[in-house]
Amino acid sequence: MDDRKSIFITGAASGIGRETALLFARQDWRVGIFDIDPDGLNSLPSAIGPGKAILRIMDVTDPQSVRGAMETFAEATGGRMDILFNNAGALRMGPHENIPLELQQNMVDVNFKGVLNCIHLALPFLKNTPGSRIINMSSASAFYGIPELAVYSATKHALSALTEALDLELEPYGLTVCDLQAPYVQTPMILAAEKKAFSVGKMGVKLTPGQIAAAVWKAAHQRKLHWKLGGPAIHFLLFLFWAFPFSKRRLVKSLALAPKEKRP
Repeated sequence: MDDRKSIFITGAASGIGRETALLFARQDWRVGIFDIDPDGLNSLPSAIGPGKAILRIMDVTDPQSVRGAMETFAEATGGRMDILFNNAGALRMGPHENIPLELQQNMVDVNFKGVLNCIHLALPFLKNTPGSRIINMSSASAFYGIPELAVYSATKHALSALTEALDLELEPYGLTVCDLQAPYVQTPMILAAEKKAFSVGKMGVKLTPGQIAAAVWKAAHQRKLHWKLGGPAIHFLLFLFWAFPFSKRRLVKSLALAPKEKRP
């Protein structure tokens, strides 16, 4: 029986998910790659290598689609799931009133309800795999609500709370839960966005998908609840939040909201 470890990755067709799949495959893990993008998925197995990729089109917002993907993965791994990496995400930037309601709701459906779907349907496999983990792709916008990312930021706040609660609740099963809280990453979701928030220009887009994949690898092997990524700048900002809690609003406003005269 194949005793290689396995990871189930949502949003695997590009960006962070793709780089994570490649990294874990290089370490001889079985890699489950799931996404709504068939072209991106179909280009991955040849890069991953023979016998390592488990592939299926999957929509995280559809429980039946997730169930089918879980069953395909479990059949290939003998029911083993060492890591569930909830990476799929949706982002729309801009003034809240200018983002159509259906796009706001889609962010909630993908970023939060999609994670709920995946965790709920993966739990039987995770609970039966010793030392298993859930890793959630969160954001630095979970630290404080970010203008022009209001709904996205709200979903990441919710995801951090879910991470904390489930890490406690699932501990008796030997199952740990953590999240990665990163600022802007050089992914198609950010780089190809038609409208970019003021904070993108102010903070820059410095992290690469490869750097986040490396953090996923660390999170798979080390114990930490919230992985705060982004280097000294983010850690300095968090220090300021801690040392001067009354200044949070002012700091975020200076970083994420254009002066009145420059607003559209």
